[in-house]
Amino acid sequence: MAISSTRPHALPSLERALVIGGGGREQALAWALGRCPEIRNVWITPGNGGGEGTAVAIAETDSAALIAHCREQSIDLVVVGPEAPLAAGVADALRDAGLAVFGPSAEGAKLEASKAWAKQLMREAGVPTAGHWAVDSEAAALAVLAEVQRPLVVKADGLAAGKGVTVAETMAEAEAAIRDAFQGRFGSAGSHLVLEERLQGPEVSVFALCDGERMVLLPPAQDHKRLEEGDRGPNTGGMGAYAPAPLLDAAALEQVRQLVLEPTLAALRNRGIDYRGVMYAGLMLTADGPQVIEFNCRFGDPECQTLMPLLGPELALVLQACAHGRLDLAPPLSIQAGSSACVVAAAAGYPDAPRKGDAIRIELTPNTDRQVFHAGTSRDHANTLCTSGGRVLSVVAQGDDFDNAFALAYSSLDHVHFEGITYRRDIGHQVRSKE
Repeated sequence: MAISSTRPHALPSLERALVIGGGGREQALAWALGRCPEIRNVWITPGNGGGEGTAVAIAETDSAALIAHCREQSIDLVVVGPEAPLAAGVADALRDAGLAVFGPSAEGAKLEASKAWAKQLMREAGVPTAGHWAVDSEAAALAVLAEVQRPLVVKADGLAAGKGVTVAETMAEAEAAIRDAFQGRFGSAGSHLVLEERLQGPEVSVFALCDGERMVLLPPAQDHKRLEEGDRGPNTGGMGAYAPAPLLDAAALEQVRQLVLEPTLAALRNRGIDYRGVMYAGLMLTADGPQVIEFNCRFGDPECQTLMPLLGPELALVLQACAHGRLDLAPPLSIQAGSSACVVAAAAGYPDAPRKGDAIRIELTPNTDRQVFHAGTSRDHANTLCTSGGRVLSVVAQGDDFDNAFALAYSSLDHVHFEGITYRRDIGHQVRSKE
């Protein structure tokens, strides 16, 4: 169970794992860990109404209860899913208790928890990113806007559940986003803002599994943030994704490693941060090369759901090796050939006021090419599966190509029923040859 202060010469046994979090990402992680032949039990806390892992009713930031559970169950590996517990220092507390944890410290989580901090780190590391202004008052933000005389991207500095960014099309829209933030729309997360120059180009997500010194890159993925088809409507946490995104071939992915990921990891080390977890670079592929839009300190959601089925059963050992700071002891991570597609089914009213409490009926059985990962679901007193959040669940499917993968995902959604179900029918339009 314990991770020693000295680095091991071989990885300890791995039979029992705990995933912290209650969304679709965590369901996918629990499912992926369960595919490892060495793993006997996976717990998930607090979990949701889905069936991946054994759910335990412990809040994701309750470090004392989490430590007690890990000791009681002799947990060999803890994987922290969401950004909030990472920013709150849950990984630090568990490591201090002697547990092997995949997930960065609170200091490392600033990569996501403070956009201004991350921008400064990128500047130190020479990582390409958009020009920006960090401001801490409405007056200062409006003064920047008046000076540049063009619309900017307005970002809440802190954690805002993926909804703290406005890509303004007009000066008026940028001004309104600034006023909304300082009037409390994002709580304390919006008390400081980062204003950025707009970049042009397609977006892609790249994930690196880090042990503090080394990294393993996963296939690139692309998600769809806008609520409505045609990439219109408000930003959401993500309405679907696909992988591997053909925007980056092997050579381009290696360029991202050298230009972005390795310099960032080195800059973290220079600050005394032993970063053991996911480094998620959200990139825009501009005419001048890849530029970082933002960093996150955890797997993306829904990119995680679409990536996990492509990763081999060695994943649990790779995450364990990262937790111990010894990726050199991990087996190679195999990647399945083919394409993976993920479509999110959301509740009516999402993202502003999602409806909750509707019964869910799922008339399909997951198999080797199709998965259902629950997110905003729960069980009522009669054990009926009900909606309890904005993004209710994800249907994920794999195929020889994207046409086949998305055809299976969408045909499977025909067998998912709840009042007000809403989902985009054009997820993956970039890679599908037919609708």
